[in-house]
Amino acid sequence: MLENYAPILVFMGVGVGLGTALVLIGWLLGYFLGRHKPDAAKNAPFECGFDAFEDARMKFDVRFYLVAILFIIFDLEITFLFPWSVVIDQIGWFGFWAMAVFLGVLILGFIYEWKKGALEWE
Repeated sequence: MLENYAPILVFMGVGVGLGTALVLIGWLLGYFLGRHKPDAAKNAPFECGFDAFEDARMKFDVRFYLVAILFIIFDLEITFLFPWSVVIDQIGWFGFWAMAVFLGVLILGFIYEWKKGALEWE
């Protein structure tokens, strides 16, 4: 019975070993070959739009949430559109109209984003 689990254990061992080896190689290369000269630009917060060490209750722009929603809209569309296109001949008109309704909801979300100004940056 245990011989049935041997390929799974080998696969998991190779995955953990390869992952550990790649992280270790990356760390060693960064340690020996990388430049360690931090400055204000390298230590500055990024991708959030505000200083990370201020009050946690401060207000910030809602456009960050709108961009996240926009990403989810397009991510979901592509995630479901590709498998649907592969099996469209098998699911028939019901599948076609179901995807049309789904894309219609996503288009409504995109129009909402557009009207709220998430696509306009200053």
